[in-house]
Order: sequence, then C-alpha cells, then structure tokens
Amino acid sequence: MAIRTVLRMGDPILLQKAAAVTQFDTPELHALIQDMQDTMAHMNGAGIAAPQIGVSLRVVIFGVGSNPRYPDAEQVPYTVLINPALTPVGGEQEDGWEGCLSVPGFRGVVPRYERLHYTGFDQYGNSIDRLVSGFHARVVQHECDHLDGILYPMRIQDLTKFGFTDVLFPNQDIQDD
Repeated sequence: MAIRTVLRMGDPILLQKAAAVTQFDTPELHALIQDMQDTMAHMNGAGIAAPQIGVSLRVVIFGVGSNPRYPDAEQVPYTVLINPALTPVGGEQEDGWEGCLSVPGFRGVVPRYERLHYTGFDQYGNSIDRLVSGFHARVVQHECDHLDGILYPMRIQDLTKFGFTDVLFPNQDIQDD
C-alpha cells in the first residue's frame, strides 16, 4: 500500500492547470492510480485528483459505496477518469455541502450543476461517456476542478456557509477531510 501525502490548500501545485495524459496503460500510470486508490481509501475520500498527491496530470478517481464521511450519499460507481471533459446539461444548479482532502477540517456550501455529461478515458485508454446527476455529478465536478487549479472554497458564494466541520456539525460524527 502506498499512501501518499495529500497536499493542502496553499500549495502552488494545487493552483496549476494539470497536463493531459498522453500515454495509457503504462506502468507509471497504473502506479499513480494505485497510489491514488490507496490514499483515497485510507482517508475515506469520495474522490481524489492526481494534483492532490503532487502529480500535475489530468487524472481523477472517485467512487462512493458505504462511506462514513458521506453516510447519506447515493452510491457512485468507482471510476478512473483521465483527460475529462465536462458539459453541464441544462443550467440548473444545486447548493450542497462539500469537503476536501486538501482542505482538512472544513466544509462549505458550493453550487454545482445538477446534471452533467462527462467523457474521458480509463487507464487503458477505453472511452468513458456518462450522463449523471445528483451526488455523482457533484463529485465529478469537484474532482475535475482540481485539474484546473480550483479548490471548492473558491466556488463558495456565501462565506457564512463555510467553516470548521466540528463547529458546523457539532453533534455529527463527520470525519476530518
């Protein structure tokens, strides 16, 4: 198991636009994805982007089954998504609480598109093409923002809905992000 250090907000790598992956099914790409999987699982994350572990490539992974950090969330299939392209479907947005492994201990309300069409590739170069909504759409948007140097606090519109998790949710056992 290779659990990597997750960079925290303020690290300049998190503000960069990540480079596209040009070769698929390589030992280096598989090792990166394994490290991302191990790190995400260790931290009970819903997803993680390569820049969060210091690798500025357009690679995200996500998936939510039974997750103690998101007890009420709908399930999201485990996905490796490389070189993603996101297109909102309709203009409807929905506010929702988000946290981030790179912004530990905080939560904030972020507007996201309710419905989303995304495309990209898996680690073998197979194409992915999905139409999603709800929590799945939110997770994809959050993770893919990391590839463009955007962290969720940058999208918060009402800073009264941003703060320490243990203060905002004092009677809930929400783990640190």
